[in-house]
Amino acid sequence: MNKKKPYVKLALDAAMGVTFALLFNTRVFGGLAFHEIAGIAIGIAILTHIGLNLNFVKKITLRLFDKNLPHKTRLSYGLNVLLLLSMIFVIFSGLVISRVVLQGFQLGNERWFSVSHMSIAYLTLALIGVHIGLHWHWVMKVTQRLLHLKMSKARARILMTCAAVFVLLFGVYQVYSTHYISRLQMVGNVFGILTAAAEESGIERYDFDERTFNNEPAPFDGTGMDQENGFERRAMGGFSRGEHEGGRQSPNFIGVILTYFGIMAVFAGITYYADKWACRRKRAITA
Repeated sequence: MNKKKPYVKLALDAAMGVTFALLFNTRVFGGLAFHEIAGIAIGIAILTHIGLNLNFVKKITLRLFDKNLPHKTRLSYGLNVLLLLSMIFVIFSGLVISRVVLQGFQLGNERWFSVSHMSIAYLTLALIGVHIGLHWHWVMKVTQRLLHLKMSKARARILMTCAAVFVLLFGVYQVYSTHYISRLQMVGNVFGILTAAAEESGIERYDFDERTFNNEPAPFDGTGMDQENGFERRAMGGFSRGEHEGGRQSPNFIGVILTYFGIMAVFAGITYYADKWACRRKRAITA
């Protein structure tokens, strides 16, 4: 089991990444039923992920304030905690606004939960990308062992560089076409911190204008989370369940995955090369 454990972890992480990407369009695989059930499944997968890494988590937690603990390890630990909290919030807020699994369940301001559910999901997407970037060496190592790939370091470096350039360019396009940065900035607005972008647009607290969520250009898959998320804005300014299944054709799930994996890849690439630069700088200082 110990020899297969890295492969199990990689497969579980990949499955969570694909599923989370699919959640950005609630018409995938039939609508809200898949969206809500898959969200709960991710919660179970997270608990499994923590269980598989429990020994590591205990070890680092006990050494968290140890001066000899590498800064990268402490950074990774903090990121994992933040990622866990954001995922918990996304799942919890999703249950609060549920229309299938917990139909009729109400808790507090549903409008706030629906908007914050979407906003924190965009933040979580970035955190997942950073998480992947910090563990990219492990991902590649396990993948090479799994596929029995053998190649020289020079050839591997060339292939990796070409692939990285292509993926990053594709990801940057997705970030631009989905207006991802604007949506990410709205996280502060949800929690009452009016961002500069929000101030320029004249957006009030909790209030997302239609340019942000309704009328912006569509991403690679032809739809956006905000356009197909099962909520439409009413004249009163609230969010309620929209006609998300009214005879519309289910979107191409591969396109949805590529769109949001592309966005993840941008943050993963930036993190990976930033970490690589930091390591080289550290070696140069200590040399």
